[in-house]
Amino acid sequence: MLAVVPDPPSPELARTLDLAGYSWKAVGSIGAAGEAEPDGGWAGVVIDATESVENAWSFLRTIRKHHSDPIPALVLVAGTQLDELEHRDDMFDDFCLTPFHPAELEARLRHLLTSETDVVQADLVEYGDLTLNLETYQASIGGRPLDMTYMEYELLKFLTQNPGKVFTREILLSRVWGYEYYGGARTVDVHIRRLRAKLGEEHAGLIQTVRSVGYRFGQSRWDG
Repeated sequence: MLAVVPDPPSPELARTLDLAGYSWKAVGSIGAAGEAEPDGGWAGVVIDATESVENAWSFLRTIRKHHSDPIPALVLVAGTQLDELEHRDDMFDDFCLTPFHPAELEARLRHLLTSETDVVQADLVEYGDLTLNLETYQASIGGRPLDMTYMEYELLKFLTQNPGKVFTREILLSRVWGYEYYGGARTVDVHIRRLRAKLGEEHAGLIQTVRSVGYRFGQSRWDG
């Protein structure tokens, strides 16, 4: 069961969760979440930070502090709140901009809550030390697993499948997020920054910034 904050949630969020078949319970405080927590624990937390961002971060900070095994958390934020994500990566697993498209939110939740699956024949994308498994949505670099959100994975997958090509932020938005996505180009910058951090200092240079244009993965045919 999912814990959904606040109580009541927005009609759009409630409708999306219902149509996707999720079992959920709205809670208005950390105390209410503790009282309503099922025997097996919460499967995840979906928290809307657009109404009270301070309450949202306080809730996430407290619930992670009191659970030895972190509960998967997805936070909904407005485009103007992207700066709030800085230095808070340890408090949430994924985020989604509002207003959200139901299909995107469903995909993010599915990725967030899906356990690892054994695959006999994996469809892989490889670039140097980087490997992406297209069937399990898992990735590793130098044998080190990468813990990525759904859209971070989708962005990295698109870039690795098009090495050496330069893409503007607008093209990345349309090709990775889709034409119906409500967010702006700043969303791309946030995801690129998070990807570089997760790739690590040694491999962060795989994603290059092309000044006044956009981003490029790996080397172009003119490099080296």
